[in-house]
Amino acid sequence: MATAQPSAAPPASPKVRRGVAPLRAAEGNTFVLRKLHSLLGIVPIGAFLLEHLLSNFEALKGPAAYGAQVKFLNSLPMVRVLEWVFIFLPILYHGLYGVRIWLRGKSNIVYYPWAGNWLYMAQRYTGLIAILYIGQHVYRQRFSGISLPENPGAAFHKVQMELQNPWMLAVYAIAMIAICWHFSYGVWLFAAKWGITPGATARKRFGYVCAALGVVLVVVGLASIWAFVGGKYPNVPENVAPVVSSLSCPVPPVCAGIVQA
Repeated sequence: MATAQPSAAPPASPKVRRGVAPLRAAEGNTFVLRKLHSLLGIVPIGAFLLEHLLSNFEALKGPAAYGAQVKFLNSLPMVRVLEWVFIFLPILYHGLYGVRIWLRGKSNIVYYPWAGNWLYMAQRYTGLIAILYIGQHVYRQRFSGISLPENPGAAFHKVQMELQNPWMLAVYAIAMIAICWHFSYGVWLFAAKWGITPGATARKRFGYVCAALGVVLVVVGLASIWAFVGGKYPNVPENVAPVVSSLSCPVPPVCAGIVQA
């Protein structure tokens, strides 16, 4: 007589180590923090970058025009509140959270040297260059030496003296290229992540637009640096009288009449 065989025990379920549960779309606060990080890179940080490049471009018109632009920006209503809320704090969050993303992420450029991985690494390193440069730049130009909000006519001389050091000139040039690259590729990433460019074809075409944007910004930025060291305005006095800027006044004859009055 056959005896009943004991039924086989079910296989033991693999032990799962304790840790952080995998994040799914719209779950947890990381999704919101990443979206905020992405959005701040465009508005207000990207908008401020464009404004800053255009303002510095006034240096090509000379120390007086550059001083006038600095004076105009510092005369805006509640400018100190705007400065902290829309410039300093967003840049601080974007930079620090970007470093956090970098430390928690993983690239595969060694094993899979595809373009996407190289772009990922380039975006991280240019972001690091940007945050380090911005930190020292804000300290030197905003909080060290002569105060430019109270002495806008000293702006050109202050920058010119800093760029007399060839090492600082190299830092400015490298940082300008890195920041313009970071922003332009960031615009492409923003459009892809927010569903503005769905599909590979749309992303490829928009990539050309962002590449052209990056080239234009680099040219504008390097031209502004050249205005301080190119020799057209040598030995600028420590403080010059600002004149009406084309950016601060879209109708120069009207503004000129106001100044004379």
